[in-house]
Amino acid sequence: MPTAPAPAPSEVALPDEVHEMLALRAANARALGADLDWLGAVVAARLARERGGPSPTLDELPPPPVDPASRWAGFLAHYEMDVFDRLLVLLALAPHVRPGTLDPLFTVDPATGRGLSAVGGIRGAQHGGFLPTAETALFLLAEGDLDARFALESRLGRDYVFARHDLVRVEAPASGEPAASGALRIAGPLLDLLTQGAPRPPDFSADFPARLLRTELTWDDLVLAPATAEHLGELEAWLAHGPELATWGIGRHLQPGYRCLFHGPPGTGKTLAATLLGQRVGLDVYRIDLSAVVSKFIGETEKNLERVFARAESLGCVLFFDEADALFGKRTSVSDAHDRYANQEVSYLLQRVESYPGLVVLATNQKQNLDEAFLRRFQAVVPFSTPGPTERARLWAQALAPPATLAGDVDLESFASRYELSGADIVSVARHASLAAIARGDREIRSADLVAGLRRELHKAGKTL
Repeated sequence: MPTAPAPAPSEVALPDEVHEMLALRAANARALGADLDWLGAVVAARLARERGGPSPTLDELPPPPVDPASRWAGFLAHYEMDVFDRLLVLLALAPHVRPGTLDPLFTVDPATGRGLSAVGGIRGAQHGGFLPTAETALFLLAEGDLDARFALESRLGRDYVFARHDLVRVEAPASGEPAASGALRIAGPLLDLLTQGAPRPPDFSADFPARLLRTELTWDDLVLAPATAEHLGELEAWLAHGPELATWGIGRHLQPGYRCLFHGPPGTGKTLAATLLGQRVGLDVYRIDLSAVVSKFIGETEKNLERVFARAESLGCVLFFDEADALFGKRTSVSDAHDRYANQEVSYLLQRVESYPGLVVLATNQKQNLDEAFLRRFQAVVPFSTPGPTERARLWAQALAPPATLAGDVDLESFASRYELSGADIVSVARHASLAAIARGDREIRSADLVAGLRRELHKAGKTL
């Protein structure tokens, strides 16, 4: 029999929360559209005045009223933005949502046959449109008044709300170019908030060389010595209640954030512990890729790390530095310029990590290689030791849980007491044994399967069974 036609999209019953989301998005789109129209009018008026024609001033082009239900209105109110701030954000936003707004800035000076130097800007290599620079913002808002220019430049500096909250930033200009020739960029989280309703977890990139850590394991899967578990409980308490502590009298004596060192042999749960801590309190944990941060070029490492920390502060996430001794190692005696700059990098890291308002976890297999001055700045130093027989028995039981079954010749207590393995080693052995059982077409793991896996694992470490 014929099937009924599919309902039109407007006829589909949607949950109330979806209707609310769509209504908020529509309100936000209308609010941003009206403000981008206003930016377009400001651009047209400023260009007309530059050419000597009559045109309204910025005071005569007031911004449109904003729908209080829009995210745009909430953003402006939260940061108490005035007209200049509002236009700066719109200028950085325009290439992403309505690039044609800035096309008139490609104007050509008839006297020289090239673009106006006062306008600044960059032509996008792929985008093809006008990408604003700090000079573009100064052209629109300062209008050649040096006093106004200097006042506006301070808004693009490190101490203003844009930089402090990583909302809009000016990229470093090419070598030898004026500072104002740096591109004006809107931060990814703010762009997501204004266009999608919420920041998305950032992807790995040159600006943020970090990867989001996720796991399907739970706190019960983390097998630790009692002292280590106690330390992690204290960390969880700080993550959950640290902001409240700042309002107590002792808060005046505390530095922002919390710095913690995880140290111990490989495979003892350092990365998993950091991941689970974040999940317990609803915070993302990002592992910094040190190979993408450390540069052989003098001064580049500090710039890379500054981008990482600025983005992390806007995300409110936990930062996890694995193999931290590679970056936070002991300072060397100064024998040449490279040694001097390497020591400056360590000093910079000491200052930047201390100023981070969230949790920074450093993990290392070589605690002795870390700089002593840096160690004194940790609030917690958490040891992760190779598990003892009791912990190993739990790890074996977890790794070989159903649907696997154990043959009668398997004695996990004996394996736990005889072989000093880390948690990662035990999982590797269990994987090998489980694959052997699957290859036979059953779910029963035999002692021989485990012995073969043990032999392979010990061989990797240069040992024999």
